[in-house]
Amino acid sequence: MENYHYLENLESLLPEIPADSIVSRSVLKNEQVDVTLFGFAEGQELTEHTSSRPAILHFVKGRARLTLGGDEKTAEGGSWVYMPPRLPHSVFAEMPVIMLLILLR
Repeated sequence: MENYHYLENLESLLPEIPADSIVSRSVLKNEQVDVTLFGFAEGQELTEHTSSRPAILHFVKGRARLTLGGDEKTAEGGSWVYMPPRLPHSVFAEMPVIMLLILLR
């Protein structure tokens, strides 16, 4: 039988998000993926960067301005993005945001 990882409520992994901060919690790390849950206070930003690995962003709640290469998008709860390696991207929280980052191997 395969091992599985079940979480009833992702948000319960994060404490209250203090003003002017970004908090993160590791959800799962194995040979296939690294999964991290992020909580952004309003106005917080991950400035433009790249990843050497393919990545998936799943926005659980809130609203963020997301830059993907030269495109700007509004990401809200339910938004989902696949990013190939080396794609420049950034995230700016227009309101409190909870986002799941999945780095693939």
